[in-house]
Amino acid sequence: MPEPRATKASTAGETSGSQTLSRGLTALSLLADHGSQTIQSLADLLGVHRSVAYRLVRTLEEHRLVVRAGGTLSLGPQLAVLARDVEHDLQSASLPHLQQLADELGMTAFLAVRDGDDAVTLVTAVPRGVNASVAQHPGHRHPIALGAPGIALQAMLDDATWRQLGHDEPMHPEVASVRSRGWAASANEVIQGITSVGAPIRGQRSTDASVAVVTVGQPDTDAVGPAVLATARAIEADLR
Repeated sequence: MPEPRATKASTAGETSGSQTLSRGLTALSLLADHGSQTIQSLADLLGVHRSVAYRLVRTLEEHRLVVRAGGTLSLGPQLAVLARDVEHDLQSASLPHLQQLADELGMTAFLAVRDGDDAVTLVTAVPRGVNASVAQHPGHRHPIALGAPGIALQAMLDDATWRQLGHDEPMHPEVASVRSRGWAASANEVIQGITSVGAPIRGQRSTDASVAVVTVGQPDTDAVGPAVLATARAIEADLR
């Protein structure tokens, strides 16, 4: 499963606006990144007292943004309702192609979009007929500086935009591969033992997007890369 990404606790972004709202949104992000939690473990991640986390959870439960079963908290169904129209055309166009790619390669396939300096998983397809696959949940995010889907998103930026995102260092070396052959490969960057291959979805869109697969070990990326690139091109064609 993807490596949990460190999330700044509730002090971030609370110098203005609502502290409670900020903590609630941070709690949702933590559950998306880290998976199910108890109230105490969520409080620890937030850096707040258990009683504060409990009040947040009660409010999120009332709105079905969080559900609790056996003392364990998970993201609730209302989030799916809120997200159903986010990049709806992109999700609709990509899902059949992602499923075909996942089944063809026997790997989890997914679509990522750029949110500032992060790559956020928008929709995922799990290979059918495979006993086990790497989990990549919608809502998962990691920095675009790492991992094939992030590198593919980097390749869509110019140097000025890269610097505006706060980067003094050059773009990832694999960006050159994306710009020459169309896809990037990354191993052991987001989590040890996991390899990803990604390609950008190009076109006149307001949101930068990439398609990627993720698997355990060291696959033949020279075979996987062209398949991922073909999927990106097929999604682009459906969006025209």
